[in-house]
Amino acid sequence: MTDGTTVWSGVKNPVAQKNLRAMKKGDRVFFYHTGKEKAVVGTAKVSVPAYPDPKDTTGKLVVVELVPDKKLKRPVTLAEIKAAGRFSDFALVRIPRLSVMPVTEEQWEAIEAMARA
Repeated sequence: MTDGTTVWSGVKNPVAQKNLRAMKKGDRVFFYHTGKEKAVVGTAKVSVPAYPDPKDTTGKLVVVELVPDKKLKRPVTLAEIKAAGRFSDFALVRIPRLSVMPVTEEQWEAIEAMARA
């Protein structure tokens, strides 16, 4: 989209869909690169909460709309998060293939601090 909004779609996992449905306007979101990089690289905010995915013919899936917030000073890799030892209850460590997951305030602050280090 030209206004900087991103529609978060293509998510089919039932747990990820549940997490999308729980998002509210203004919620903060970490933007995580998968593939070779595997790192938290920035933040975004929910601009439009969950609504039916227009591409889903079953009517079961939802999407949310995000607006970019900021790029982290440096990416925080999955390897760093795992090595930190304080993220054992974080879904990114336990179920890294889950595309949408909650982040506690403590986890958020720790990842942002790691990005500044």
